[in-house]
Amino acid sequence: MSHYRWKICGLLFFATTINYLDRQVLSVIWKDYLVPEFHWTDSDYGTITALFSVFYAASMLFAGRFVDWMDTKKGFLWAIAIWSVGACIHAFCGIATSGLLTGNWFIGFTEAKDNIAAIDKTAVVTTTSVSLFIFARFILALGEGGNFPAAIKTIAEYFPKKDRALYTSIFNSGTTVGALFAPLSIPFIAKAWGWEMAFVIIGALGFVWMFFWWRMYKKPAEHPAVNRLELEYIQQDIAKDAVAAIPIIENTSKVSFAACFKYRQTWAFAVGKFLTDAVWWFYLFWTPAYLKDIYKMSSTQSAGPLFVLYMITLLSIIGGWLPTFFVEKKGMHPYRGRMKAMLVFAFFPLLALMAQPLGRFGHWLPVIIIGIAAAAHQSWSANIYCTVGDMFPKKTIATITGIGGMAGGLGSFFLNKGSGVLFEYAGNTQMQFAGFRGKEAGYFIIFSYCAVAYLLAWIIMKALVPSYKPITDL
Repeated sequence: MSHYRWKICGLLFFATTINYLDRQVLSVIWKDYLVPEFHWTDSDYGTITALFSVFYAASMLFAGRFVDWMDTKKGFLWAIAIWSVGACIHAFCGIATSGLLTGNWFIGFTEAKDNIAAIDKTAVVTTTSVSLFIFARFILALGEGGNFPAAIKTIAEYFPKKDRALYTSIFNSGTTVGALFAPLSIPFIAKAWGWEMAFVIIGALGFVWMFFWWRMYKKPAEHPAVNRLELEYIQQDIAKDAVAAIPIIENTSKVSFAACFKYRQTWAFAVGKFLTDAVWWFYLFWTPAYLKDIYKMSSTQSAGPLFVLYMITLLSIIGGWLPTFFVEKKGMHPYRGRMKAMLVFAFFPLLALMAQPLGRFGHWLPVIIIGIAAAAHQSWSANIYCTVGDMFPKKTIATITGIGGMAGGLGSFFLNKGSGVLFEYAGNTQMQFAGFRGKEAGYFIIFSYCAVAYLLAWIIMKALVPSYKPITDL
């Protein structure tokens, strides 16, 4: 048997890594570089991240349809091209701020900084720069929304159901690797060449990936590197479904959004994403700020703790192995094994309840706890994505994934915007809650939600879809 499907999974892994590197540049550098230059507050940053979540949500919804329409190869190329352009645009927000406020556009990064520093009206600088970064985040989100619909569709094309959670967890670990390399690279690029070059260098990686995807991807039945034995392995579910009398001939007509929302399976996936995606995005966007606010660490000083945090998150690879164990060793149906694994992973985030109390003994305990909670999220995420491939026909997988992504983005909007407002209010008023004061009280409140979100999501999903029920009439 050939093993070309592993190379395809590798391409998905690198695309997801680049996706999260591009997304992380802002969160790593904003406290050290953009706050002094543009006078941002926590609420300003919360607004930017929250609107990115909304843009991403809308993009996921339409990107899924776009990928199903364009098909996997072209759809993925368009997605990464757009988000790479968006990532690079961030670098020119300083020049654009200077140009809008002084009328001087044809300048370099250093001169733009000098012009902005000479402007007395700091509120105008803040408003203008925030608006420009929101525009850049819009372009980034427009492209990034296509990553997961295209990747999940590719997994469904190249892997049988029993393997999908494992290989989804492998490519999905790119989110962790991207977040892992962000603090190890971005602060030092920014320190050496300026924050602008961090956006340019990281953003350019996507264009390199496009070359390999164009050369290496074809449908498995058409790919010369996929031999007969591997193709039979990939398509084994067709034979099993035929034996089980499950219709295997799919209608090729287009499916409307309204038709997708008729099914409880769609709502179960959307609710699960709405409640839990926000947690991951909070950890991603706010952990560097948390280390800065509570432990007074600069972006370079926090590189070590963030590295450890995301190394722990790499344990999420177990998220793909556990349902496979339940299926192969315990004889469970793939969907039942997946839901059982997700219940296991839903308990680990409860540790986040202790992050702030144990943080009084130093930063390492909350870093380790957040790492474990983030690993649990990624394990959960790999499996919830696979529930789509379990129950929906392949022609709708990207669309349903996009609907779930939209729901996750909306949940992230509320949590990120709410966090920014809460942290600013708690810091300004020295709010007290559960024995904590100021921003520590704010972080404890948000950590508490992050702890219980997964159990709540699992209970609702199980209530909506108690047992495996594939969609055969789309």
